[in-house]
Amino acid sequence: MKTIRASIIGFGAVGQGVAKVLLDKRDYLRGIGIDMKVIAIADSRTAVVDAQGVDLASALSRKKETGAVGSDTISGTEIIRTVDHELVIETTPTNIETGGVGLVNMMAAFERGMDVVTSNKGPLALKYGEVMAAAKSSGSYCRFEATVGGAMPVINLACDVLAGNRMISMEGIFNGTCNYILSRMMEEQAPYEQMLAEAQELGIAEKDPSYDVEGIDTASKLVIVANSIFGMNVSYKDVTVTGITRITPEALSLANADGFAIKLIGEVNDSRINVAPKLVPLSHPLAVGGTLNVFSVQTDLAGPITITGRGAGSIETASAILSDIISIYRN
Repeated sequence: MKTIRASIIGFGAVGQGVAKVLLDKRDYLRGIGIDMKVIAIADSRTAVVDAQGVDLASALSRKKETGAVGSDTISGTEIIRTVDHELVIETTPTNIETGGVGLVNMMAAFERGMDVVTSNKGPLALKYGEVMAAAKSSGSYCRFEATVGGAMPVINLACDVLAGNRMISMEGIFNGTCNYILSRMMEEQAPYEQMLAEAQELGIAEKDPSYDVEGIDTASKLVIVANSIFGMNVSYKDVTVTGITRITPEALSLANADGFAIKLIGEVNDSRINVAPKLVPLSHPLAVGGTLNVFSVQTDLAGPITITGRGAGSIETASAILSDIISIYRN
């Protein structure tokens, strides 16, 4: 049995989802030879540290009841730099301007030779090459399936399952908020503002939805795909981005009458990295509705491969983090 000491840095929806999944899958993990011991958890203001293992159920309960995971004031970065453990599960919020504390945390982990599994898009969208070089230099693993497709396995599908294939092109829907709004605008023949308000009421869209509806989230994910799957060396600034805010019910109706849906599509090939609303035939695999995401890749050996899944959600994203943890330590 291999004991892995881990920290969870960031204890919002995703971090709490990771704690729940690790609790639920404890026996499964032990059955494949992995004894996961979370020795520290940090949220934005507080932390709890226990070298013998944090009680995850109690941590979740405290967070729900008080809004704080613990009483310690040590920061997540300090935990990484001073507390002995092997794995940093980095789930702090994405900062697309600078990479934020997530970038600091990841680099601090690599400086100590620690492995990182993350859901944080910012560091990889801005400085993918730098992050991966730091991981390689320290002999650390850096896994990031959760940054792109949530529960939908994009990175692992292309890099592991389809190993040996050359990736020719990729296109997909990578933002469930946009897909929900466009689907509902068509169904209700309602304007963008009304369906955005509905999405916000349901918790599908944030209070400030610009990150999603202006295509920034999709562009960030596209950069990670371009670099990790297609071997490019690009950053967020290299993506041409158009969001969905100017799409009208009339445009959706006209498209539908001709047998098309309008979807926010991200695409990568040799000549372009682009995010924009596109006409998609209603019979096409990309024409999924609601909050679903879809990823379609064209390969030289396997041909076209398309998968659909939930691109967001606390437990769904945690499932991708769990998959990455298992891929590192099972062997």
